Amino acid sequence: MVLLYDPTAPRRAPGPTAGAKLSTLAGKVVGFVDNAKPNFDHLVDDLAELLVAKYGVGRIVKRRKQSASVPAPAEVLAELADECDVVIAGSGD
Repeated sequence: MVLLYDPTAPRRAPGPTAGAKLSTLAGKVVGFVDNAKPNFDHLVDDLAELLVAKYGVGRIVKRRKQSASVPAPAEVLAELADECDVVIAGSGD
């Protein structure tokens, strides 16, 4: 007998944090959650510069997690939700 396990998680309906599409990035606040892996900070710096120069982003907010293996603290997520129009979670290496 062979036991097979399906590793996929069930789909969830979008929660209350799912937002509408932005029509533009001009003047918007873009947040980044750095997962503390190597090189993500360099990627964020370059991407932030591009977003400001090419798309007119008004402000960039960066927050770094303590470690890639732990979630961002609830207060950091709340701060980003209050301040930012869009948040990008990223990974380096």
